Amino acid sequence: MDWVTVIGYLAALCSMTSFTPQVWKIIKTRDTSSISAPMYAIYVLGLAFWLIFGILKNEWPLIITNGVCLVLSAFILVMTLLPRAKKDAVADVLDPATSSTERSVGRARLADPKTKRSK
Repeated sequence: MDWVTVIGYLAALCSMTSFTPQVWKIIKTRDTSSISAPMYAIYVLGLAFWLIFGILKNEWPLIITNGVCLVLSAFILVMTLLPRAKKDAVADVLDPATSSTERSVGRARLADPKTKRSK
């Protein structure tokens, strides 16, 4: 395998996994207040076009990468647009272990300016 192909695989891997921390944070905290819905809507549309382009060109690296990124970013967009109760319901299905008490403590910690955030 040549180095150009390796770089392409690494780029695809980074692109596909870049959304997972945000998705997991939304599932855990249910907080999407700092996410720009219009930006994500445009981005999801762009990924859909890239996916269509990949399908039309029969380019599997484009199809797989943009398909995965489209699903993850569409999830973020949908969670951003959902009302709080529905957002909680979706997140509860995906992570039933996080109770409402844990989320309340997490939100209180985020709201407290004295609390240091860990990186």
